[in-house]
Amino acid sequence: MKNLQPSCVWSHFATLCAIPRASLHEDALIAHLIAWAKAHSIAAVVDAAGNLILKKPASPGCEAMPGVILQGHLDMVCQANAGTQHDFERDPINAVVRDGWVVAENTTLGADNGIGVALALAALEEPGLVHPALEVLLTVNEESGMDGARGLVSGTLQGKALINLDTEEWGHFYLGCAGGVDVEVRGDCALEDLPPGYVPLRLEVSGLRGGHSGIDIHLGRGNAIKLLAEALRELASRYDLRLIGTQGGTARNAIPREAVAVFALPAAEAAQLDTWVQAKHAAWRARFAAADAKVALAVRQELLGLDSSASTLSLALPLEGGGDGLVAAEFAPRKAISRTERERLLDFLDSAANGVARVSDDFPGVTDTSDNLGVLALEQGAFRATFKVRSLHDARADALADEMVAHAASFGLQAWKDGAYPGWTPNPSSPLLDLCRQVYSAQFGQPASLQVIHAGLECGLLAASHPQLDMISFGPDIRGAHAPGESVEIASVARCWQLLKAVLHALAQPHAVRG
Repeated sequence: MKNLQPSCVWSHFATLCAIPRASLHEDALIAHLIAWAKAHSIAAVVDAAGNLILKKPASPGCEAMPGVILQGHLDMVCQANAGTQHDFERDPINAVVRDGWVVAENTTLGADNGIGVALALAALEEPGLVHPALEVLLTVNEESGMDGARGLVSGTLQGKALINLDTEEWGHFYLGCAGGVDVEVRGDCALEDLPPGYVPLRLEVSGLRGGHSGIDIHLGRGNAIKLLAEALRELASRYDLRLIGTQGGTARNAIPREAVAVFALPAAEAAQLDTWVQAKHAAWRARFAAADAKVALAVRQELLGLDSSASTLSLALPLEGGGDGLVAAEFAPRKAISRTERERLLDFLDSAANGVARVSDDFPGVTDTSDNLGVLALEQGAFRATFKVRSLHDARADALADEMVAHAASFGLQAWKDGAYPGWTPNPSSPLLDLCRQVYSAQFGQPASLQVIHAGLECGLLAASHPQLDMISFGPDIRGAHAPGESVEIASVARCWQLLKAVLHALAQPHAVRG
């Protein structure tokens, strides 16, 4: 990335790739940025919520203009392809330049929201840039709870206009976003002994594209957990399947790409599985030919290593939260959940809502309300599932979450809502939006489109603590956020930088549009 332009932006992004920044593990990056700020005579403070706030005085002659806040989040979603050895708490991101894009081939790149952070840092550093007083708010733990924005104390920010740099489609000004809430489901399942002669097997769903559980939820991609449940139900209807454990997905806000189940069948039935697996695999390939053509289904025995003299059965299951390879999990070698419990769980997973629930009436082509079954685990009879619910209307998100809680309860499972955050209500009369549209047209010779995003920006929470803020969001073209292979277009980053500088210059002028 050293040769990319604008170099002031890409050099900061290279630093963000070099310093691990998983959610809840942003301390090393914050320490680096504080040292950088000190070296550049930029004021830096960490608030009680852990957010980093950087401040730079207005350019000479612009002191009377209202201040501007540039905002992004420091953490990134950590996902890796199966078999990729990557420790997101220690290893740098391996980014490559290919065909006009910066790409991480086997992990997430962190362009969400590393590019936004890099743009804000470049604005602080750029010599000769004309601007009002600048505050750069870099929040923590946005991806797994929005804790930084949630904990921001009222009155912390002095600026009147806020530019969020966390959207992922160039040429659009975003003026609203979805709110969200998690639904957590738990249950304990009775265990029983496996009959003699049962063979332990491993069912794997893989090859799916995954993606952002909001932005990509309407694309018809496969959900590995839902497909696993479908396959297990079909197997259970044909054979005497005894379910031992399951694992799928690593984040509630990512469409799960892989899922695995460990089960046992009588030896004679196990020998008949190949034909069924091949047929199911072919059926899925045809079904997802357009959206997820590499979906794969496999059954394996050799990875299980059952030692009849051992007290436990060691099974290779996906590592929750990191997505970076396999980790051993122990199960009782002769125990599985009962048939009744198996039917209960598979019926619940098969019938649980997942995907688009409603399309927006106000914004054509935009999802209004959705949910994503993001995480699944069944270990030694303990069942856990996590859903992410989103909506452009907070009341609809809450209503869908309530329906999902009731649905889980109908299967005898415990369920509750958690981690709710508000959406950002569009304001088409925003003075900041009007100024940004004028600047965009002047810079690029065409109008920008207006849009809302079916994803959770921090603007809703920031509006709650700082209601005086006039807010807008824009960003470069990012593809595959929250999934391995994430990429960002180089040319659109340059255009974002051009736009940001021009907007800041316009906001520094006495004639700038004000509310």
